[in-house]
Amino acid sequence: TEQTRNLIGARELQLMKPSAFLINAARGGLVDEQALADALRRGHLGGAATDVLTSEPPRDDNPLLAPDLPRLIITPHSAWGSREARQRIVAQLAENATAFFAGSPLRQVN
Repeated sequence: TEQTRNLIGARELQLMKPSAFLINAARGGLVDEQALADALRRGHLGGAATDVLTSEPPRDDNPLLAPDLPRLIITPHSAWGSREARQRIVAQLAENATAFFAGSPLRQVN
């Protein structure tokens, strides 16, 4: 929403301790990406990690995709899922497709 867009901006980042780590696993748009890139370049933060960006898939000009940013980790928004959980989803998808084509659909939502 407009109330939360860039909720964490240059001012908020400046208030953080230089040893602080910013972690955004909530949603894209909460963190001003240019302000975060600038803070990392200045060495103001201990680091940052995010699994969401303002635009998904990210645009080529996203400031957090610059190759010179130190102490930044960006993971896919599906990083929450363990290998086992992702494998279970794939297996269930295969079961669903097989059952559907056999005329006995599984896991239906009515």
